[in-house]
Amino acid sequence: MIRIDRLWLCTAPVDMRAGGERLLSAVVATAGAAHAHHGYLFANVRATRVKLLVHDGFGLWCASRRLNVGRFEWPRDQAASAPLALALTQAQFDALVVGLPWRRLPEMGVIMRA
Repeated sequence: MIRIDRLWLCTAPVDMRAGGERLLSAVVATAGAAHAHHGYLFANVRATRVKLLVHDGFGLWCASRRLNVGRFEWPRDQAASAPLALALTQAQFDALVVGLPWRRLPEMGVIMRA
């Protein structure tokens, strides 16, 4: 199993033809460094595909996912101004990669009467 201690969402869209080396250079340009056991998540312009880059301390792992219908919820407003790397919790990551509104997880846990 690949150990991932921290997950980061890189807001700037990337070309999904990019391989591990190009994604690694985007991480270093955005976050300053790629740390071992950290995962970095990227999306294409339409947010229909994502790639996860993981540095395991020895090398790079790269995985991709595509949605057949809909889009991943991606923070485009921040990507337009400057590329950022946002920290994600495991629950946010799990929700994001299946296409759920990951930014609304705390409020989705409670049902209230209006």
